[in-house]
Amino acid sequence: MTATEQDWDSAGFRERIQAALDGFVDEQAGTLGPLGGDAARLVREAHASVSGGKRFRAAFCYWGHRAVAAEVADEEALVRACASLELLHASALVHDDLMDASDTRRGRPSTHRQLEAEHRSSGWRGDPEQYGAAAAILLGDLLLSWSDELLRRCGLPITQVAPALEVFDRCRAEVIAGQFLDVSVQARGRADVETAMTVLRYKSAKYSIERPLHIGAALAGAGPETMAELSAFGLPLGEAFQLRDDLLGVFGDPDATGKPAGDDLIEGKRTVLVALALDAAPPAEAALLDRSLGTPLSVEQVAELRAIIDGSGAHAQVEAVIGELATHAVAALDRADVHDDARRVLRQLASAATQRVV
Repeated sequence: MTATEQDWDSAGFRERIQAALDGFVDEQAGTLGPLGGDAARLVREAHASVSGGKRFRAAFCYWGHRAVAAEVADEEALVRACASLELLHASALVHDDLMDASDTRRGRPSTHRQLEAEHRSSGWRGDPEQYGAAAAILLGDLLLSWSDELLRRCGLPITQVAPALEVFDRCRAEVIAGQFLDVSVQARGRADVETAMTVLRYKSAKYSIERPLHIGAALAGAGPETMAELSAFGLPLGEAFQLRDDLLGVFGDPDATGKPAGDDLIEGKRTVLVALALDAAPPAEAALLDRSLGTPLSVEQVAELRAIIDGSGAHAQVEAVIGELATHAVAALDRADVHDDARRVLRQLASAATQRVV
């Protein structure tokens, strides 16, 4: 099976990625079965962690491959390779929710909260919160390990997979280091725009779009010049993607995002949006925003902070930057020496990644 712009079925692709993930986790369940009920609960949470989502990382990996390879020799193996990035993403989300003390993920309890509640309802010994935290760390680690395993065992020849594994190694190191940059910024309670952009780039932008493109292209045997062309498209697009996510974290509809209103404000995230608002808002409003970050907030307080960010011009400024980065990315894609079918679908994906409401 091959896919072109005319017959590209994004919903069908998501279903195939979900099937690959479910099949892989089921394989692991068989391996862990002898460990008993506790291992089964861990696998249950693994299934929940890889369920749903937009599958942007898998899609960019697939079309990074198709940008270089006109045809796909083994479609099923390629889909499994792309699905490995969704295991990495699931790992990052489980750990991120714990670090941010998030209560929900995609409308259900986050992993640490779910297992904390099970500890409490069972009347076990010790601290339920510590148990939930330990379980989330271990599940995130397991998903991270599985991401490497699924890519290695995707079904493509190891000579073809080896260059992609080298990119994957860099990708995982970048996102973990980016996470540490983020928690350090939150601990210091301050971040200028440049620092916030560095966190954004390494915590999310590179691993969301640029590195998936590179992994798919590496599976097709791409050379340095092609990788550079994909970076010129993928990195600014990844930055725009995360800036959109930052806007949704403050202004998104909870019914669509599955998160409370103003969740990033409650979690105290020092994003580019917040840094711009703190720079531009009147001193009294900036001080209110600054001291409110990372505290429990009522619906009314969230609305007040949103108004401060809007009034500072930061909201409009981030929207403008998203548009500029997306335009720059698509212009780089138009110049790139890639197959036209892939170029057309990558344009569609660029639009979906930057204009989404969830």
